[in-house]
Amino acid sequence: MTMHSSLSDRLVSRLAGALVAVALSGGLSMAQAQSREEWIALGTRVHGGFGSFIPVGIRIGLDALQKLNAKPREVTVTFWAGPKAPCACPADGILIATTASPGQGSLRVAAEKAPEGLFAVAVITHKQSGASVKYTVAESWMPRLVEMNKTLDEAGRFDAVMKAEGLFQAELTPAKP
Repeated sequence: MTMHSSLSDRLVSRLAGALVAVALSGGLSMAQAQSREEWIALGTRVHGGFGSFIPVGIRIGLDALQKLNAKPREVTVTFWAGPKAPCACPADGILIATTASPGQGSLRVAAEKAPEGLFAVAVITHKQSGASVKYTVAESWMPRLVEMNKTLDEAGRFDAVMKAEGLFQAELTPAKP
């Protein structure tokens, strides 16, 4: 077993376990989170904590659903962490916003890294139409996000990320006829 497959297996196991725990606890439906507090509760439950990288993924996932005119579970996601990113945490935010998951085969965290200069890349595709949106988050955001973790509480992190201007670039690829 390679290091990458072992890491992927552990990630899939952790995410699947967290999703089962949420479902069995009668907790919030991921697709129904509406308030900041609900997003924080879901992010904490799935990820084990709520740093600023989680709402980056939530914001990307929600934006993709809107741009693709899709409902949760109607998209697939491929996520690449940047070469200097400490983790693939935004993938957990995308997971709770879209309900794409490794267990369903609809969310994949790539073993390969995103290109230099990027903190994260996500491609989110509408299953039926084939339309997709490619999201890129510049590496220059990493120090700002780390500072949010040091200086803000969970609610402050959520608010700061959800209001951050220029957080990502989104490139829409329309459905093929």
